[in-house]
Amino acid sequence: MLIPDNIHPEHTIYYNSAFVLQSLQSKGSSDFLDLYQDVKKKKNMSFSIFILCLDWLFLTNIAELNNKGVVNLCS
Repeated sequence: MLIPDNIHPEHTIYYNSAFVLQSLQSKGSSDFLDLYQDVKKKKNMSFSIFILCLDWLFLTNIAELNNKGVVNLCS
């Protein structure tokens, strides 16, 4: 869930997406797996949560994944 009312905020996709976005902003663009490794160093999140965070960033038109597996910030 994005912002459920029955768990701690640090367990939400909305909150964890900030770590993904922060890592992506520092690099501008990054390989999919390299981005995950960078995020995992800062915040120990599972791969499935990472994927949901990327989905959220894609749906909000903040990030995109190209055919080569590179995650870019949208302009």
